[in-house]
Amino acid sequence: MPVNSFDNYPMSWKPDLSKITGTKYIALAELLESDIKSGKLKAGTKLPPQRELADFLDLNLSTISKVYKLCGQKGLLSSSVGNGTYVSSDATAEPMLLCGKEDSHIIEMGAIVPFVTSNLKVKQYTESLMKKPDALNLFSYGAPEGTKRQREAGAVWLQKSGFYTDVKHIVPAAGGQNALTAALGAFFKTGDKIGTEPMTYTGVKTAAKLFGIHLLPVRSRQNEMTEEGIRYAVQNENIKGLYVIPDYQNPTSHIMSLETRKMIARTASEENLLIIEDGINNLLEQNPMPPIASFAPEQVVYISSLSKTVSPGLRTAFIHVPEHLHDKLVATLYSMNISISPLLATVSAALIEDGAADEILAERQKGMIERNLIVNEILDGFATPSELTSPLRYIRLPEHFTGKSFELCAKQAGVEVYGAERFSVGNKVPEKTIRISVTTPPSAEALTDGLERLSGLLRQ
Repeated sequence: MPVNSFDNYPMSWKPDLSKITGTKYIALAELLESDIKSGKLKAGTKLPPQRELADFLDLNLSTISKVYKLCGQKGLLSSSVGNGTYVSSDATAEPMLLCGKEDSHIIEMGAIVPFVTSNLKVKQYTESLMKKPDALNLFSYGAPEGTKRQREAGAVWLQKSGFYTDVKHIVPAAGGQNALTAALGAFFKTGDKIGTEPMTYTGVKTAAKLFGIHLLPVRSRQNEMTEEGIRYAVQNENIKGLYVIPDYQNPTSHIMSLETRKMIARTASEENLLIIEDGINNLLEQNPMPPIASFAPEQVVYISSLSKTVSPGLRTAFIHVPEHLHDKLVATLYSMNISISPLLATVSAALIEDGAADEILAERQKGMIERNLIVNEILDGFATPSELTSPLRYIRLPEHFTGKSFELCAKQAGVEVYGAERFSVGNKVPEKTIRISVTTPPSAEALTDGLERLSGLLRQ
């Protein structure tokens, strides 16, 4: 029997055991998941302490612990030492953001897809490779860690960011998401905790969930991690690493200051944290700052992809990995891919060697400047300030909207956008914001049309 009387006791969740059958902890976890996904338990709701709930239900503490653990592994719950357990802020958000929907009535401004015109040069390079005598070899298996030529091209590409590393530290991967997933799987284990910005890229959230890795928001100030926040997370949450996007952070489009980059490098070295630095947007800046990796190369796994800068269809990324972690990363990538595509990796190397990649990048920057000027004009007062070569923009909403509700209204108006709930980490109620893509609409006219529809909703 329960120790205490709960007749008039306030509890955020009072499940009815009479309605469940089978193994109690599994059935109770399914009920908790159902109450979260139905909206009965909203994001940010603090759940009863485990002992309190066990007493109320007259169950063993271990049963409740299993329920919370199971739902936590699914990303439905977020907990921190001394602060309790909460419904995650993104518990009901759709995690997959890739554009693939064929709906002529919707202007896609959610998923970030570079405009396709620059792919003409990529097509020409691919066609020229097909005419060479050894072209058939491009359709076989490749070396697990790429060829020397591909790694040399990767080192050259990273140098454009101001990060000088040698070929032995470079490992190619099949795109940035492939590189990120491999890094998480290679260097962290189930149950490990990684610190992130309070709002972060959804791809790291889905990959972390795949491995049972927990993401925790690090205390930040003005969109940047603080030293005290990192050290607090180390001492109180036992985080093992950090995931950061210093350049055109997704979803906020913020560019991290040089001082913060140096601070993160120094603090990670002192606390022995492994940093996964996502540099996918670094080269989109006209004068990019050096990556965190340049200040702590032995502490950072740095990922640079061609997806946003050259062509997403090339599925090519280059990873700088510290020497003592090299073999483990290669083994993980081998388990995931066997090898990268020799065809795509060779096209990528050729574009970098000949300078064609630089031409494509310059063309992309020019197009984004033109498009961001349109955003600034139409969404004046709502779009947060950003450099003009950003592929994404962060939009603040009127008080009566949430990110999720505006997302639904925009869809009814024929525009796909993504609310803050999709990017939120932890249990804090998400900001009233959305993220839009500047590059995905097929033309400036389509972008203008989409923005004017959004402006109509924002200014109602």
